[in-house]
Amino acid sequence: MEVGSWKKIVLLFLLVQFAFSQSNKTLENKIYETVEVFAANPTIESLNKIEIAEKSFVVKSNTEKLALVILKCNVAFYQNQFGQTQKAISSYEKAWQLYDQNKLSNYDIVESCLKPLGNLYTIVGDYDNAENTIKQYFYIASIDKNSKQKAAAILNLSNVYQNTGKIDEAIILLEKTIKTEKLSSTEKGKLLSNLGNNYFLSKNYKKAENAFELSVVELKKVDSQSEMLFNSYRNLASLYLENNPSKAINYLEKASAIFSKIENIEPRKKASFLLVEAKMLFSQEKFQEAKKKISDVFKLLLPNYSKTILPSKNALYAETILLDALDLQATLFVAENQPKKALESYALSFHVEELLQSLLMHENSKIINQIRNRNRTEKCIAIYYSLFRKENKISYLEKAFELQEKTKSAVLQQEIAKNKVISKEEKLIYEQLQNWKNTILKEQQNLEYADISKINEAIKKQNELMLLLKSKQSNPIEKEKSFKISELYSKLENDKAVMIEYFFGQEKIYIFTIQNNKIKLEEINFEATSKIISFLNYFSNAEKITNDVASFNRDAFSVYKMLKLPSKSTNKNLIIVPDGILNFLPFETLITKESKTTNFAKMHYLLNDFAVGYNNSATFYLNVIPFKHDKETILGVFPVFENSTLELAFSKKEMQSIKKNFKGTYLEKQNATFKNFSSNATNFSILHLSTHASSGDVIEPASIRFYEQEIMYSELYHLNINPDLVVLSACETGIGKLYNAEGAMSVARGFQFAGAQNLLFSLWKVNDFTTSVFMEKFYKNIQNGKSYFEANHQAKLDFLKSSRIPNAKKSPYYWSAFVYYGTLENKESTNYFLWISIVVGIVGLVFLFLFFRKNFNKNKNIVNLV
Repeated sequence: MEVGSWKKIVLLFLLVQFAFSQSNKTLENKIYETVEVFAANPTIESLNKIEIAEKSFVVKSNTEKLALVILKCNVAFYQNQFGQTQKAISSYEKAWQLYDQNKLSNYDIVESCLKPLGNLYTIVGDYDNAENTIKQYFYIASIDKNSKQKAAAILNLSNVYQNTGKIDEAIILLEKTIKTEKLSSTEKGKLLSNLGNNYFLSKNYKKAENAFELSVVELKKVDSQSEMLFNSYRNLASLYLENNPSKAINYLEKASAIFSKIENIEPRKKASFLLVEAKMLFSQEKFQEAKKKISDVFKLLLPNYSKTILPSKNALYAETILLDALDLQATLFVAENQPKKALESYALSFHVEELLQSLLMHENSKIINQIRNRNRTEKCIAIYYSLFRKENKISYLEKAFELQEKTKSAVLQQEIAKNKVISKEEKLIYEQLQNWKNTILKEQQNLEYADISKINEAIKKQNELMLLLKSKQSNPIEKEKSFKISELYSKLENDKAVMIEYFFGQEKIYIFTIQNNKIKLEEINFEATSKIISFLNYFSNAEKITNDVASFNRDAFSVYKMLKLPSKSTNKNLIIVPDGILNFLPFETLITKESKTTNFAKMHYLLNDFAVGYNNSATFYLNVIPFKHDKETILGVFPVFENSTLELAFSKKEMQSIKKNFKGTYLEKQNATFKNFSSNATNFSILHLSTHASSGDVIEPASIRFYEQEIMYSELYHLNINPDLVVLSACETGIGKLYNAEGAMSVARGFQFAGAQNLLFSLWKVNDFTTSVFMEKFYKNIQNGKSYFEANHQAKLDFLKSSRIPNAKKSPYYWSAFVYYGTLENKESTNYFLWISIVVGIVGLVFLFLFFRKNFNKNKNIVNLV
């Protein structure tokens, strides 16, 4: 037998002896000695054994619990060392939960648990949990007056801000700390290095260079061979990579010299540096050498990696460095004119991204991580489009469409799917988690007057609930059925519809047109964004269009042509799936034929050629949920706000016109409270809210006002609603912080999250009078049997035809603010086909029953004869 094998046997024997056999020792001592034996010679085999031994420790006293906390922290440390990131996170979480719940002490829980836990959350992209954990130990460090841990918290928090796009916040935090806090040279050097990174991302390269060089000065005072100094040199190399390659190489060599002398460096950190070297070699067009470095990354992170260029899909796990290495490998394939190999590499990247996404629980973290997916998707679309032009195979366009479709409202789709299958207990925990998050958001709006202790208490509660939720979670949520473009072709044909789906990339805007069982892909340059923004400016106030009708006519026609919209055809319906700032564009107002008229009713709008509807994605369009109510009943919310600056004088008229034709409950004035609305919302087919709303700003999220309070969009997420339609008759209900693909974090999203499929909402500040006129026409069309989709379209045409509305009020500003998202289907026809299906199903079952009974009797007779 080999010596190595004997060593393993002896070590495992010792572990078992210490954990189980020393009956004369206390459980506390057994746990500590198990830790000592393991730490003396940590291996994957001994790690697996200690994980088993850990389960046998039934701790009761606080001293035993503290011993178990220490064991879990040690296990987590080595799980991370061995690349078992998710296991490490779980062990740290359990250690913190045990420590916190039992109010234990006499152990540096910040250094041994919370700091590494926060860092691991950041690495896997779980930024909400990272931020909460870091803020929690910053609070603990502040109480303990531990300046070293406070500095570490600020450093790590700036990393989170940097990764979530809050560059300005990171810079302010770091600059303030460097100027005002008493820091050691090491602390100052680390903070300066991070500050340089954030300056670099904000494209302030001079300040970045200065910060990195100051970082080097500070770190050299302590140790000329430190890991942090290595990081600063590496950052300087990245800074000069494009503009000054020789300088970049010089700094990379300095970093490499330090790197070679650092002992016991983690595999992940080694891989990270190798990846920087690979990027440097790629920029110098040394492709083979770059490939070798990427291969070395795979060898370090994947134990069973063979000499093949791309690793096996089954060997991959949730790791951002693997993700970056696969993306760089794909870029190399493109540079070498191997587009199909590049697509293979990107497919593996998407798989790793999916694994990372599965670890996340917070909506915000999921959305931010989708940004990487978007950038990768854009590159794949470009490859597919290039292959199509070369080989003329439609399948390439279909694959491009299916790929970008996966990014459309992906997080919203996941959350809706999750809410359908999770237990009541899990739903309650999610709701409480969201409530505490809302508490933090509201308190943060007080800026310098915010109560820090209240925020910290909310963060603590969030962390407790998050850990509880993880312990309760059942099996992973099953994915929705895969998207099939053949089903989309079929449904569009049945609906007599054309679909235009946009993909707003960083370099190009891609436009997919689907009609008559065919797909077309076109592209326009990203510079077109300025034209779109300029056009949107016409809707910033009522006078912009009326003051210059000719310019509006010209620009609306120009944008129509630029966005490649279809000409009038036999397909009367047009479905738009917008992206990026196109989410805020009222497509119906685009001019299909220029004219010199100033009569708004006589202009040639897209509205005249098509009935226009919108959707978040083709998947939403395909997965239509059957209507839940046979008859239209309305829950109306009309606060009116009489005798105040918020008064909506025409809201009462709007209510009366609806009330005259539809049964329901109408919450008026002081009865229009959020409590009354939420307790009644389940029972009605249409929820109509006529009130004030806001799109929010940098600090405040989008919100909607009830009589007694303002409700943030995220507070709507867990409403118990079951509507066929939600009408948001208020300002800016479709506007909010914008994420490409995911859309706006708006009031409308709040209702979608809660389960609303069909919505009518606004894109700017609407006029009280014209809104009431539009709503009257909209509901009259519904009463006359039109679908919600048709009712919206016809209401706009009726508005333009109305003789009682003056020309100035027929400006697109007044009639086009409301957009409809949802199904094209008519409730009556849907119910008719539903009943037909039921009748056919029943007849079929009766037929089968009779058939089998007849056969059963025959067989019975045969048996009797035998």
